[in-house]
Amino acid sequence: MRIAAAAGVLGRPSFDLALGATGIMIVMTIQAIVFDIGGVLEINPDLGVTDSWESRLGLAPGALNDRTRDVGRDGSIGMISEAVVHQAVMKRLGLGEHQLTEFMADIWREYLGTANTELIEYARRLRPRYRTGILSNSFVGAREREQAAYGFEDLVDEIIYSHECGMSKPDPGIYALTCARLGVEPAQIVFLDDTETCVEGARQAGIDAVLYRDNAQAIRDIEDLLAL
Repeated sequence: MRIAAAAGVLGRPSFDLALGATGIMIVMTIQAIVFDIGGVLEINPDLGVTDSWESRLGLAPGALNDRTRDVGRDGSIGMISEAVVHQAVMKRLGLGEHQLTEFMADIWREYLGTANTELIEYARRLRPRYRTGILSNSFVGAREREQAAYGFEDLVDEIIYSHECGMSKPDPGIYALTCARLGVEPAQIVFLDDTETCVEGARQAGIDAVLYRDNAQAIRDIEDLLAL
């Protein structure tokens, strides 16, 4: 439980009151824990998909990403459909239908990774004492595939995907949307992410954010914040 002064700077209590003045204290209790997916709830090692396909297609190193960078950007905030992604990838990389199927299967295999079972079970145990959520920079098609693979919709109360809301971390708007969807104030959320810029963005939005390094550290840091 955390105590913040109504007019305190940066949420810190201020006790410099004039004689006879009354200090109004607001009790802010953590009510929600929010998790990133990639590198947190999912383990996503580099499987060498890009290098493999560049070699297979005779492309120079970095050329695959250069040719599809705008597709990745637009797909991450829902500006294009999966069908448009497929058409663009085929054209940019010179793929046939069969090659496209192989390529996208490899891309999704690397994207989905494997389940971080320990952390997923920890998230599951937090309910119903706390509201829980997922906040992920994602790509069109991710919800359906991650639900099929991991059942995230059954794990948490709310999932906020960048490709569905048109914003990505660290945009302040996506943190505000997360608070609204969970029905809590920023100071009532703990957020876990493995990317420093996303953690810093959450902190600037008034959220207690934890930088993920490993499961033991992440769980310990979350529990320490819950105990305040």
